[in-house]
Formats: sequence, C-alpha cells, structure tokens
Amino acid sequence: MILSALSPLLRMPMLANLSRDALLKMEPETAHTATITALRLGLAPEQLDPDPPELRTQLCGLDLSNPVGMAAGFDKNAEVPRPLALMGFGMVEVGTVTPRPQGGNPKPRLFRVGQADGVINRMGFNNEGHEAAFARLKRTRVPAALGVNIGANKDSADFVADYVAGVKRFADVADYLTVNISSPNTPGLRNLQADEALRRLLGEVLSARAKARVRVPVFLKIAPDLDEKGLDSVAAAVLATDLDGLIVSNTTIARDTVQDLENAEEAGGLSGKPLFALSTRRLAQTRQRVGDLPIIGVGGIHSPQTALAKFEAGANAVQLYSALVFGGLDLLERLKRGVAAAVRAEGKTSIADLVGRRTADWAAGRAGNSFC
Repeated sequence: MILSALSPLLRMPMLANLSRDALLKMEPETAHTATITALRLGLAPEQLDPDPPELRTQLCGLDLSNPVGMAAGFDKNAEVPRPLALMGFGMVEVGTVTPRPQGGNPKPRLFRVGQADGVINRMGFNNEGHEAAFARLKRTRVPAALGVNIGANKDSADFVADYVAGVKRFADVADYLTVNISSPNTPGLRNLQADEALRRLLGEVLSARAKARVRVPVFLKIAPDLDEKGLDSVAAAVLATDLDGLIVSNTTIARDTVQDLENAEEAGGLSGKPLFALSTRRLAQTRQRVGDLPIIGVGGIHSPQTALAKFEAGANAVQLYSALVFGGLDLLERLKRGVAAAVRAEGKTSIADLVGRRTADWAAGRAGNSFC
C-alpha cells in the first residue's frame, strides 16, 4: 500500500513541491516509493513533545509510550523503522518479510478507492528477503517497539517451514514477531487459519521461539473474513498454546462497502475506512473468545473516534496505515491527542481503563454505523 500524504514534511525544501494532492495524482506504488525515499533521507519530522501519560501501555511485557503503531505493509524491507519511531509511533512493524526475496505480483497491484478513502492491494509479499531486512535491523536502533511481520514465499514447498525460518532469523533483533497467515494475495496462505493446519503452524513456530536466546513475543494476524465458526476454531487453537497475542485484522476480500466505486472490482485486499466496521466487529468477537489475551486492533482507523472505538471493542493497542494516505502523517498526532483527551474526559488515568467496555455492542453489530 501507499503513504501518499506528507503534510508535515511539506515545509522541507526537498519536498516543497511534493504536495499531498500531487502525491495522490501519482501512480500509488510510485508515490509510496517516493515516500520511503524521503523518510530514508532523513526528512521525517520528529515528535517534539512527550506522549501524554494516559497513553503509556504495557503490551506483552513491552513498555510503549503510546499504543498507536505503524502497521505492516508500509516498510516492507525495514528501511525506515527509526524515522517512523521518531515521528511518534509507539510501535513500528516492518515487513511482511519472506525467507527469499520475491518480486510480488505483476503491476499495477495497488489501487485507491478514493470516494471511500479505501485502498486495494494485491502486492504479493514483494520484499528483499530475510537477509536484507536482518542486516538493516541489526545496525539500527529503533526508539519504539519493533515488530517484524513474517510470511511465506509464494512458491515455497512448506509454508510452515518459512515461518519457522522467520522466527529463527529475527528473534534476536525484534521486540515482537507477527505470523501473517491472513494476506489474501498468496494463494493457499489463508488455509493456515484452518484448525489442524493452524495447530501445526503454532506448534512449530512456538517451538522455534523456545529455542531462541530470548523469548520474543509472537502475535498471529488473522483475516476479517473469518466467520464466527472460524473464529471459534482459531481461538481454540490459540488458547491451547502460549502464543502471546493476536492482530485483528488484515485486509478483506469483501466489496460490499465499496460496491460500484472506482477500482472496487480490482482483486486483492481492501483496507482503509471501508474496513473499519467489519474489522472492529471481528475484533470484539475475538475478544469474547480469548479472554485477556492481548489484541492489537487494525483496520479502518481514520480518526480519534475510530481509534477509541478499537480500544472499546477490546484492543490493547492499535495500528494504522491506509488512513495516512488520505489523512496525512499528522493524523498520528491527532489520534494520540484525541484518545488521551477521551481518557481524561472519562475521569480515567490510562487508556487501559477503556479497553473492552463496548465489546458486547461491537460483537453484536450494535455499534459502528456512526463511524463509517
């Protein structure tokens, strides 16, 4: 996907003519490459003020200055985790990274659904492979929680072995790992969410983690397209292990929220604002099934209100990406200020005090219409 809005950077000479509107007129993947390049060259603004104390969060033993993270998919090759952290993200997740480099699907493979503030991608885990990402991370200090999202090569004979390789390669440099089995763009990958396949995957991944020098937290990222029976199966498999947490959710293959809009017919995963209600309902339904297991909520966050809704539905932390395409990088600061203000307005001292207070409403579909 693409980060095509850089309003905080526009004051800087090199980007003076690279306006948000200009980026949105570019081919999406070209604009994304330009953004990565700008960040790599050190043109990202740094957060000036410390995060409000209400946002401090503990997640799987990680001390986060705030619970708002950059989701995987933006920095696929671990090129700019430090600039992103300095901008104010409480966690930065790089990847998805596969054992061997792969080019991904043919271009064009990234599309804006502008009328709905949505994005469709069928990138196909394009990345430079484990060794390139590892070399960068080994020499980089990231002042935020660093996650590495691991995946499988499209032509791999054994997807599970690829995830095991990811654990072995990155356990020493990551603060947490994410096992991504929910992308719709690698044929057969989502089958790993099925009961027996998932049990085998989790068993081998966590066995590899147990042999690492440090016990790195491991999250599992699931799809929003699972029905409640599928969620039952995932929850049962997860709770039978010592998995540290879940990320809910990846992109959706559904198109009901963008029907008849430009690019809606493109194959791939839909993200951004149109995903919010579905992903948040699945988050709440997952929370009901897994008790206190940590959950990172992802999907469609585009305002302080939608970020707060993720926490109320049951998320302990959140991630965003697609909304930055349309809302700009200053959306991060707006989200943090808004969530902190909501905590104070409720007479609370921590965002943790609001986690899960509307889980039942979201799970039953009694919430969400006002956010979409």
